[in-house]
Amino acid sequence: MKEYHISKNPSFFCIGLNYQKADAATRGLFSLPDTAVDQILLAAKAQGLDSLLVVSTCNRTELYGFAPDPYTLVSLLCTVTQGSVEDFEEVSYIYKNREAIHHLFRVGTGLDSQILGDFEIIAQLKKGFTTAKKIGLANPFMERLCNAVIQASKRIKNETEISTGATSVAFASVQYILQHVPQVSDKNILLFGTGKIGRNTCENLIKHTKNSHITLINRTKESAEKVAGKFNLLVKDYGELPSEIRKADILVVATGAQKPTVSKALIHHKRPLLILDLSIPQNVSPDVADLENVRLVHLDELSQITDDTLDKRRAHIPAAEGIIAQIEGEFHAWLETRKFSPVIKALKNKLKTMQAEELDFMQKKSTNFNVQEAQQMTDRMIQKITKQFAEHLKEVQDQPEQSVALIESVFQLKESVHG
Repeated sequence: MKEYHISKNPSFFCIGLNYQKADAATRGLFSLPDTAVDQILLAAKAQGLDSLLVVSTCNRTELYGFAPDPYTLVSLLCTVTQGSVEDFEEVSYIYKNREAIHHLFRVGTGLDSQILGDFEIIAQLKKGFTTAKKIGLANPFMERLCNAVIQASKRIKNETEISTGATSVAFASVQYILQHVPQVSDKNILLFGTGKIGRNTCENLIKHTKNSHITLINRTKESAEKVAGKFNLLVKDYGELPSEIRKADILVVATGAQKPTVSKALIHHKRPLLILDLSIPQNVSPDVADLENVRLVHLDELSQITDDTLDKRRAHIPAAEGIIAQIEGEFHAWLETRKFSPVIKALKNKLKTMQAEELDFMQKKSTNFNVQEAQQMTDRMIQKITKQFAEHLKEVQDQPEQSVALIESVFQLKESVHG
């Protein structure tokens, strides 16, 4: 499909990078807090783009939208992040039109996730669409596409078992602790950061470690207290972070800062300390690993943990792909009808002009002429004629351009469509 007739820019692109080629440090360069997402969208609007979806998680940063070329989107991303165009080109991918649409389906349904079947991504996609719509960057194509991906995600979740079993970054981190820390129920665990990943990790820690020595710290204490209240845990002030780290056997960092929040200066340990950094960009300084008795494990290492759950999930990939193929096919069928809408609209206008001329002629010629009845009857005829043409264009999918050219020629529509 060469173009979509749904945007002033003819091509739909996806530009991005993810865990497959970009390591955590590189992904950190292109991570997008909410303020940066707003900056990108406002800049895109100022440049005259009419749709843009931004998806940013710990595992990927992607932009989807209509643009004159993909580098328009690459430039928007690099302008508000710490990464350069050169950095991006080394690890990125660019998809166009059908490939870009298919990629979004795979991302939104968890098939492209670092941990197969991780459905948390769909919440990010919804958030990205809502933000774009508020700023006026969600045209009918984008709205229909996002709704189709959400529909596919729901069906895959309900009709397959690709998301059964506890598998997520939070779960993987707890699995790692269970495998590497003996007598974990007796250890002091400190969780720094109580956002979504922090909350999920906390829940998994309690469920799987049977540990009641868990302390929570967050920059905003109210957030930590909310989580702690649910599980009856201890909360400490942000200022007590250094002293609490000294008491800890395990430190889980799930903060959302753009720069490291845990440095060498905070750590004075004589006994072993395991640090799990679940943040992108990294929120624990890498040089912390140089300290004696300290073991630093980052998100990417945790995400490589595979177990029986993931093996079972892989068996459901064909069923998930079947659902995607069906809904994606319906989306493309809708696109085909949109593709022909300018010529059908022009045909309708031409018939309306003919109708008005004939009704005017008959009204002048006959004193008993019922304009209202004639109007209703000819309206119905126009509707039936345009519907017949629309159905015909849907059926001739191999060479629709010839049919469009014939309709334009017979009804002299060139000026109406292209003028």
